[in-house]
Amino acid sequence: MKVGVISVQGAVPEHLHMSRVALDAMGRKGEAIAVRRLDDLRSVDCLIIPGGESTTISKLLRKFGLFADIVAMGMDGVPIMGTCAGCVLLAKKGGEQAERTGTELLGLMDMSVDRNAFGRQRESFEAPLEIEGLNDPFPGVFIRAPMITSAWGSCRVMCRHQGEAVMARQDNVLAMSFHPELTGDPRMHQMLFSLV
Repeated sequence: MKVGVISVQGAVPEHLHMSRVALDAMGRKGEAIAVRRLDDLRSVDCLIIPGGESTTISKLLRKFGLFADIVAMGMDGVPIMGTCAGCVLLAKKGGEQAERTGTELLGLMDMSVDRNAFGRQRESFEAPLEIEGLNDPFPGVFIRAPMITSAWGSCRVMCRHQGEAVMARQDNVLAMSFHPELTGDPRMHQMLFSLV
């Protein structure tokens, strides 16, 4: 299995590392690669869109000619996971901030998000999360995190923190407000890989 991590901006090395940890823990042969070119993108079995700055990532996906292919992959059933900024980019609606900054969204999930809903950098926090399908709490790391403000159609919320939606799934696409790559816990990456 070949895991791709979009590497135009954001927490790329951390996702590459956690992907390798998750593959090892599952006993699956595979590799994790940084994706910056169309050839790389077209060679992967699943894709991770990391945290970072959603407007910047969106513009760079266009610049590098990756945007349309990511949308096509998602619609064709390729498993995709977006964390933090990646969660924002997967949504159909990005709220007032996305509109104001002209952030073009991939629109693969029937959900709306509110960028930085949990506050700025100094309001970052960690919290144990009860996630559908997991037996034990997951260590949620929230840094300038978005909130999933609504989900419709076949998009369903998988986790809430203090009543607010922080993770959702729509078929082959997973979105989370938090940063699983900054923990020692590979279960979110394993959840993605199990969809391959």
